Amino acid sequence: MTNSNLSTREKVEKSMKRRRAGEMRFRAYGMASVLFGLLCLVLLFSDIIYKGASAFRQTVLNTDIVIDASYLGIDEKSSEKEIMNANFEGLIKQHFKETIKPEGRRERSQLYGLLSVGAGWQLQTLVLDNPSLIGKKINVDLIVDDDVDQWFKHDRGQQDGSTRLSDLQISWLESWVAEDRLFTRFNKQFFVNGDSREPELAGIRGAITGTLLTLVVTFLLSFPIGVAAAIYLEEFAPRNRLTEIVEININNLAAVPSITFGLLGLAIFINMVGVARSTPIVGGLVLTLMTLPTIIISGRAAIKAVPPSIREAAFGLGASKMQVVFHHVLPLALPGMLTGTIIGMAQALGETAPLLMIGMVAFVVDVPAFINDPSTVLPVQIFLWSDSPERGFMERTSGAIMVLIAFLITMNTTAVMLRRRLERRW
Repeated sequence: MTNSNLSTREKVEKSMKRRRAGEMRFRAYGMASVLFGLLCLVLLFSDIIYKGASAFRQTVLNTDIVIDASYLGIDEKSSEKEIMNANFEGLIKQHFKETIKPEGRRERSQLYGLLSVGAGWQLQTLVLDNPSLIGKKINVDLIVDDDVDQWFKHDRGQQDGSTRLSDLQISWLESWVAEDRLFTRFNKQFFVNGDSREPELAGIRGAITGTLLTLVVTFLLSFPIGVAAAIYLEEFAPRNRLTEIVEININNLAAVPSITFGLLGLAIFINMVGVARSTPIVGGLVLTLMTLPTIIISGRAAIKAVPPSIREAAFGLGASKMQVVFHHVLPLALPGMLTGTIIGMAQALGETAPLLMIGMVAFVVDVPAFINDPSTVLPVQIFLWSDSPERGFMERTSGAIMVLIAFLITMNTTAVMLRRRLERRW
């Protein structure tokens, strides 16, 4: 009898050891999966930051230049139109021609190519803001060409032939570096300019403005419609076959590829209704269709989470169905609805495919002022820059991705904080 008991105990202990070993292996596999995911995330962010951090620095050339009134044909009393028509680009070329003294047309062309085409615009802006500068010598930091920018930030001192600059151009740049006239500063142009064909002048202001306008349209349409649909389906809709079909279709729409909504928007809003392409209003309409299923599903889940005792107590005090829903259920479910809405908006912020279908891939330089102005959005701007061969656009692509990720992290963090601060535990 004793031997039998010991044998049974040994079997149980062996079985427990196998179970504990199995649990330990499962935990190890789970921990390894989490660590692998974190490692991939760290590598992704590190690569983006490594390639995009330089986009927030702009190489400039410091120089003293005389705003020659006789050459420009203007004075302090000149009108804004006259100042805008003045040849500031020629003034800059004349200044460097006199100071560097290049020999021949070829050297002059190489010298002028070191500066950005936006350098004349810089001087023009300074004079427009302060006409008293006309006739005076001013100290200004002129934006250089994107090839010079990449050379100074990445290629200086290397002999691998990665730069497109000639030996003569590099000799001029090295002399400016020795004189401490060529340096980098914070690239505010990246945040205040619209898109441009020149990498050193390209910015994300137009894309960010278009994104914000598109999201405003999306929120104003999707939130009230989604909340109203969730309330009706959960509180008022009869339980029949039609309601079941609607609920199944809403759940299915949440998993439909986003490009399908772009095709739907192209067919209905543009071809049938006649809404202008590449505008925040049509982008907001398309993203509304895509976001509605997420808001409706999260809204219904928030309404279901309200305890039945709240409804029963309100009915017991003589409240009507409408009063119960809008005075008691909706205020308690609203935090969950807002959380779902923010998550849906964050998803819409990162969408590209549906907006490509409605023409928001157009090259738009001007910053949109209203929802019916031509514009693009940040994900599409990233898509456009990633297709450009210039190295300057490559770093701006990574810089714009960093800005987009910052927006997404902010929106998701806001959703989590709202949920923790406003939701009630029953």
